Amino acid sequence: MNRKKFYAILCCCIAFLSTLGCKQTPTQSADLQDVLKDLLTQKEPTPAPQAVTIPIQPEPEPKPYKTSDIWEHIAHNLRFEQTPHSRVKARVDWYLSQPEYLLTVNQRSSAYLYHIVKKIEQRGLPLDLALLPFVESDFRPHAVSKQSAVGVWQLVDATAYHFGLQSNDWYDGRRDVLASTDAALSYLSYLHKTFNGNWLHAIAAYNTGEGRVKAAIKRNKKAGKSTHYWHLKLPKETADYIPKLLALSYLLKHPETGFKRPALANQATTTILDVGQAFNFGVLAQLLDIDKQQLHDLNTGYLRHQSPEQGPYKLLVPLTEQALMQSPFYREQFSRSYQVKLNDTLYGIARQFGTSVKKIKQLNNKQNNLIRVGEKLLINQANINRTLTVDYQISPYLEQQVTPKQATIEHHHTIVSGDSLWDLSQHYQVPLKDLLDWNNLQSASILSPGKVLILHLPTTKQAQPNEQQNAPSYLDVLEGATQLKEAPSTTEPNLPLD
Repeated sequence: MNRKKFYAILCCCIAFLSTLGCKQTPTQSADLQDVLKDLLTQKEPTPAPQAVTIPIQPEPEPKPYKTSDIWEHIAHNLRFEQTPHSRVKARVDWYLSQPEYLLTVNQRSSAYLYHIVKKIEQRGLPLDLALLPFVESDFRPHAVSKQSAVGVWQLVDATAYHFGLQSNDWYDGRRDVLASTDAALSYLSYLHKTFNGNWLHAIAAYNTGEGRVKAAIKRNKKAGKSTHYWHLKLPKETADYIPKLLALSYLLKHPETGFKRPALANQATTTILDVGQAFNFGVLAQLLDIDKQQLHDLNTGYLRHQSPEQGPYKLLVPLTEQALMQSPFYREQFSRSYQVKLNDTLYGIARQFGTSVKKIKQLNNKQNNLIRVGEKLLINQANINRTLTVDYQISPYLEQQVTPKQATIEHHHTIVSGDSLWDLSQHYQVPLKDLLDWNNLQSASILSPGKVLILHLPTTKQAQPNEQQNAPSYLDVLEGATQLKEAPSTTEPNLPLD
């Protein structure tokens, strides 16, 4: 480039900058030679900006709704999809026609429902499953179906055994509300996996059997039909089973329908106590200063006054965890003393004794984690140095009297209009439970005139012809005779429930 052309370009540049009115600060000014060099140097074209892909983060699952009422908590965490269907509508109408239904069964569930909800949430299962014991049995621990399914979860013996429940002359895990909850949830989880995550199929199989639902699905596939639950051909009981659950779920979520939702505190009012050895209900009730019958009513899995020699030894007690730990019996038999040493912390002490900081604080009425050297703490650790059973041979007053069997004859009684189970048991002077067992009846079974009942009467008794007795009604007697309570089959809820 010749000198003239160079200066011509330089003048143009200066003129251009002056027209822009560019005012540069000392820090922004650049050497003239650098400006010229930059203008005259060939640059690589600036590459187009690359598109940046921003990964879309999945929305976090909504946290469970928290409230002080457990029924409101359940209602706000129900997950099953509501599908409009005539069978659901029919069940909604039925529930609305029985406004006291859930209020009544809630009373039976009050000691257990909080624990059941926690067990379901710990497994990450839908809270809709908490409604199954109401649909299955109206929450009756003693309920027995025509198919011999037992308890609030209506488990048959084979299923109960497969999922770890014990059953013997002393204890029936199907009647144990919390133990059967663990087995039922394990069974439902298995069915959910078996049916590829379809909860309606899984719950239908829980009611009628895995094989029957699989066969119904297979038939529909072969016929080119939908395999949705509503299109499956299932027994009438099962066809009505899911609508019961979905209708109850719908009403809980829509109190504006007028459905009466119970009120129940979202907190534990009972606590599980692992006694660690065989126990007698009378001895334990006296030591805990609670009513023996209440202890029996809470722990319906135990069939006698004592636990089995080989366990289980767990009891549900009508005390909060804090109240249990403050009881003299717990402090004496389930705790030991520990003196705090230099550098000790509550966390370290808890790890040392296999307990938790929370339990140590509860046992010692501590509001914070501060401890001092030399301080004596109570640590929850079983230290039972006494027997909790009764040797019934020690005293003739405590000895269980075994009545020798009497010779009996079989007597047939033909039912006439007006007969009742209670009246007949009083008339023939036989225990009501025996009358039920002899004839494979439930306490609320309807007696049909003309049907024949079998009775085993002592040979010294003469069977009398049918006659009416002015006895109190069966329901009146049942209120004060809990040992005779036997729940009816609960295919359909029958009101009044108590």
